[in-house]
Amino acid sequence: MTERPNILVVCGRNKKRSRTAEYIFKNDNRFNIRSAGLSPKSDKKISEKDLNWADLVLVMETGQRSKVRELYKYLELPDIEILHIPDDYEFMDKELVTVLSEKINDSIKNRFEL
Repeated sequence: MTERPNILVVCGRNKKRSRTAEYIFKNDNRFNIRSAGLSPKSDKKISEKDLNWADLVLVMETGQRSKVRELYKYLELPDIEILHIPDDYEFMDKELVTVLSEKINDSIKNRFEL
C-alpha cells in the first residue's frame, strides 16, 4: 500500500470522542483521519461519502458498529473496529487522549503495519 490509509472515527454526536481522535491525529503522516457522529444532531453526521472514503472505520461502542451496518447495509462497508471507549469524557480530556492514542495506534499498526 503506497497511499496513506483513510481512517474514519465515529461516535454518537461527534462532539467529544471522535472529534478528539481527529484532532490528535490530524497531522499524523501515516494516515488520513476524519470524524463523524451517528446522531442526526451531530455537528458532522456520518455519510455515504465518509464510508466510501474510509479504509477502516473505528467506532467507540459495539452498538455503533451495528448502527452503521444497519444504516448503510446497501453499501460495501470497510472493516469496522470497536475501540470500546465509553462516553465518559469531555473533548480533549487528558485520559481520553491517552486511551485514543493507544487504541488507534494499535489498530493502525495491526491493520496496516504502520
